[in-house]
Amino acid sequence: MKVEQIYTGCLAQGAYYIESEGEAAIIDPLREVKPYLAKAEGDGAKIKYIFETHFHADFVSGHITLSKETGAPIVYGPNAEPSYEAIIAEDGQEFKLGNLTIKVLHTPGHTMESTTYLLKDKTGKDYAIFSGDTLFLGDVGRPDLAQKAADMTQEELAGTLFDSLRTKIMPLADDIIVYPAHGAGSACGKNMMKETVDTLGNQKRMNYALRADMTKEEFVKEVTDGLLPPPQYFPLNVKMNKEGYEDIDTVLERGTRALSPAAFETAANETGAVVLDVRHQDDFAKGHIPRSIFIGLGGSFAPWVGALIADVKQPILLVAPRGKEEETITRLSRVGFDGTIGYLKGGLEAWNLAGKEIDTVKSIDAIDLKDKLNEKVPVFDVRKETEFSAEHVKNAKLTPLDFINQHLMEFPEKETFYVHCAGGYRSMIAASILKSRGIHNLVDVAGGFKAIKEADIPVTDFVCPTTLKE
Repeated sequence: MKVEQIYTGCLAQGAYYIESEGEAAIIDPLREVKPYLAKAEGDGAKIKYIFETHFHADFVSGHITLSKETGAPIVYGPNAEPSYEAIIAEDGQEFKLGNLTIKVLHTPGHTMESTTYLLKDKTGKDYAIFSGDTLFLGDVGRPDLAQKAADMTQEELAGTLFDSLRTKIMPLADDIIVYPAHGAGSACGKNMMKETVDTLGNQKRMNYALRADMTKEEFVKEVTDGLLPPPQYFPLNVKMNKEGYEDIDTVLERGTRALSPAAFETAANETGAVVLDVRHQDDFAKGHIPRSIFIGLGGSFAPWVGALIADVKQPILLVAPRGKEEETITRLSRVGFDGTIGYLKGGLEAWNLAGKEIDTVKSIDAIDLKDKLNEKVPVFDVRKETEFSAEHVKNAKLTPLDFINQHLMEFPEKETFYVHCAGGYRSMIAASILKSRGIHNLVDVAGGFKAIKEADIPVTDFVCPTTLKE
């Protein structure tokens, strides 16, 4: 028996490869399927099943392409209604994989088709669960994403999730391994642990949602409390996972068109494409195409694209590090952004050589900001509310990057203001968005809050999050 977690940090997502006696199964594959095909080929195995825990909202799964490539059927749990051929399994139905057994545990609540797959070893002993978004490490799946499809409130879905956990998951043995679909950093939960594998027994001790003495009312309140609005691309990804999508090879072929500076500029003007610069933030600050948006490959690239670019069908033109063009297009496609129409051949160096206009982002060291603060300059913090609540620069204003477009009227029209995040990545994204909206009187604080702390700039230790909303 082989069980392998294939974890993608950018999406905080875990796909799974299971192999036994020359037969393999994939659970919740990413859109690019070549790694799964290569693993099966290396083991001399045939992919027999593709299991989906639910219709994913935060990424486009590779189930359709993988089924087309291998002939393996796609398996969903009860209540799933995809637009393509699939096995809609019954609760308790079992699937044989070599000398292993995979049992369907219908666990609605995150979505109504959400299903946990229980893996039994060759002796029939329960070995592991693949819990999808039903159970995370330290948390459970948010119950607000499927309200419209289920015609239920988030409280009703949370109550359903409570029942699923207590009737299907918690009765299982403590030594069972928990393999979740996501880890810390995913927008599908709010309190996930940094670990990606654990035992069910430890989760029963550590996970607030699995407290044995918890009432349904307490569960509903705790699970729904503090939920931020989901990223706007989530419903579009659900639609793609449910109805189908273009083959990734087609997306790559269209996106990997090398464009000269003149052709790039023409394409931007004629299509209204977003110019997306994915280089390092320091390179972007030194020089970039005016009105381009920075979201660097080195951070949580795909989720930030999904959160900040409004339409997955939006045409995109890339400015990427040399040799990173295909990787960028692949990572965009993971969250349904299939509209890349080309990239700048030769990068910004070619743009400069062609005599094209460039823009820059002004930056200041934290130690220099300390002197500026004596003049009571405006400071804007683009971290998350929880980060700000724990500690922030005195008199700084919170404008979280996730919702920066809702805060545009709060930035000074003429007065110079200063922007920071935790380390510099998010503040550069914010700077690029503000500049694309015609707001240029900003200065980025290099190194972010980490550098601010090291510079001994006065900070406020704690602010109750509820106070921030008043």
